[in-house]
Amino acid sequence: MDVPTGFFYLFSAVLLFAALRVITAKNPVHAVLYLMLAFSQAAGVWLLLEAEFLAITLVLVYLGAVMVLFLFVVMMLDIRVDRVRGAFWRHFPLAAGLGALVAAEMAAVLLTGYGSVTMPAALAPAWAQIPNTQALGRLLYTEYLYPLQVAAVILVVAMVAAIALTLRRRKDSKFIDPSLQVHVRAADRVRLVRDVLPGVAPVAGATAVDRGEAK
Repeated sequence: MDVPTGFFYLFSAVLLFAALRVITAKNPVHAVLYLMLAFSQAAGVWLLLEAEFLAITLVLVYLGAVMVLFLFVVMMLDIRVDRVRGAFWRHFPLAAGLGALVAAEMAAVLLTGYGSVTMPAALAPAWAQIPNTQALGRLLYTEYLYPLQVAAVILVVAMVAAIALTLRRRKDSKFIDPSLQVHVRAADRVRLVRDVLPGVAPVAGATAVDRGEAK
């Protein structure tokens, strides 16, 4: 076994373990951390395939921005783990069916989809001289321009939805309206009343606050 093959098996083993822990971890924060580990191992596999641009993009975009955002969103949402765990088995048949469907689609693409993709012989020498980043940029902004724009819109909608979920008002939080604070008056905060205890004479010269009459 050569060195690249050994690294491939190492990255793949850690990737499978991290992906399994993402769906089995009881703590949602731990699940997000395992997902970050899975993305880092996937970046290592991309490096072995000589797709360095995709590997660096995976680390910078997903690990450096998206997963940090997910981590803060999970922490701010204050998810009740016991409630989610109680509904696990109720939704398990639907989740298992969708997982089997996705696995079947991926197997169909991997087994039959790439066999029919061929590059014209006249373009092969020209594309061989182009770096991976330049070739990917040409494909994204020419042939796949509209799918790229659709993906960008979906990501923006997902980010707005995450912000809307985190900014919802909680019942146990104290909310203060700044406009009411600006227009506050002293008469609304302190009110002096006479409430002298029976049988106790007020001290001469004492103020209302000293006599305990401020409420």
